[in-house]
Amino acid sequence: MRAVPILTNVPLLDLKTQHAPLAAELAAAFERVLNSGQFILGREVEQFEEAAAALIGVRHAIGVSSGTDAILLALMALNIGPGDEVLCPAFTFFATAGCVARLGAKPVFVDSCATCFNIDVASAARLISARTKAIIPVHLYGQTADMDAVRDLGAAHGLPVIEDAAQALGAAYKGKPAGSMSDFATFSFFPTKNLGALGDAGLLVTSDDELAARARVLRNHGADQQYFHKLIGGNLRMDALQAAFLNVKLPHLAGYTARRRENAAFYSNALSRFHGSALHLPLELLANYHIWNQYTVRVSAGRRDALRQYLHERGIASAVYYPVPLHRQECFRTAETRSLPVAERLAKECLSLPVYPELTGEQLAAVTDAVTEFFR
Repeated sequence: MRAVPILTNVPLLDLKTQHAPLAAELAAAFERVLNSGQFILGREVEQFEEAAAALIGVRHAIGVSSGTDAILLALMALNIGPGDEVLCPAFTFFATAGCVARLGAKPVFVDSCATCFNIDVASAARLISARTKAIIPVHLYGQTADMDAVRDLGAAHGLPVIEDAAQALGAAYKGKPAGSMSDFATFSFFPTKNLGALGDAGLLVTSDDELAARARVLRNHGADQQYFHKLIGGNLRMDALQAAFLNVKLPHLAGYTARRRENAAFYSNALSRFHGSALHLPLELLANYHIWNQYTVRVSAGRRDALRQYLHERGIASAVYYPVPLHRQECFRTAETRSLPVAERLAKECLSLPVYPELTGEQLAAVTDAVTEFFR
């Protein structure tokens, strides 16, 4: 039996290592923006929008201040407001439902698929009412939802679809890029994402010319020219500096993704003997191209927290995304809150292991050795 090394250098993410080879380019980007005097929107943002639209396969990409604001802007452009209902998964990050509620609409929480963590479309279909105005599938952890089923459901009821692709830039479903299969799609460039800015930034994309034009106006206080306001919008614009940093990093995204996929494959191969009992490994569905924003295992029988502590004691970071499903959050919980059994089980079982591109072979082996020793 090989001893598990006691390390202190397996973080959940290592942005210093990622940025070190790009330091000169990032510094040059900073100098370029500083010297330009254009700090909000401008040519840096336009260049990033053009490159992102080409990557995603859409006609329009609209740089915004965060992934959260991208969701908010999509809902605003679709006129979602008081009295409306929007279907969204309960097992995901807060922003998806939070943006719905901020506009006075009601998030209607949908259960999840235990295999891929994404929205259960059959559950969504049962929750459609006369007040339902949109569906938001989230491509959780870097793998797309079943978009054929989502789009069929939306089409059957005349509902627009907003892909929350915050964790899925570069992912694909049946060869179609995440973000290209809906009325709107939203992306986040929070530093922990596969393509991370050096601060907050986001993107809203669409191939609908009218929706794009409306969103661009709403992004800038509802004005299509300064001080003349057609709509009540918001201050949702992307900073030029974040766009400049993203322009440096975007050409490296494919390489980052390839290494994440290699790391995920290493884990799945090394831990395959434990799959299906106390440990459930994540799967890449046949129709999908997974970009592994997170490598998230399920640990059954109440052992998740014990495994996390075991890893921590060996210097290996892990994270629980997400410990409380949205329908059980204090701000959304009501006397009528329904049980969503899969979402509730996932919240108790999920644990994400380090999968970032810069992991070394020694670090990967340390993680799998520690998990092996725990379950042996």
